[in-house]
Amino acid sequence: MTPSPQSSPVETRPGWHAFFSDSVRFVLAPMILLFSGFFTANFIASGAYTWPRTSRTLALTLTVLILSREFVYKEQLSRNGSTDRARSALLYSCVLPYGLGLLVMLILWAL
Repeated sequence: MTPSPQSSPVETRPGWHAFFSDSVRFVLAPMILLFSGFFTANFIASGAYTWPRTSRTLALTLTVLILSREFVYKEQLSRNGSTDRARSALLYSCVLPYGLGLLVMLILWAL
């Protein structure tokens, strides 16, 4: 009896999928998180806590968390199957650029 091709648990992904996930991880996510960290630090350092600015900052933070989890962490988890590798990808692609954006804004604000 030959197994049917649909019963295979391993899926092959097309080349465009790997290209897209790598471009999100190495280009898009760090760029978005760098600017997000910058604008979050700007909001915190400015002291102008109006409702429109607060809601924009909360929406930006929620969007960044969703981007990080769905497009970086879960993608790396599905590609490698290791939570350690997925966490390190999250650290290098998301947490470090966000922290760098915070740091740049705080340095510019202090000058």
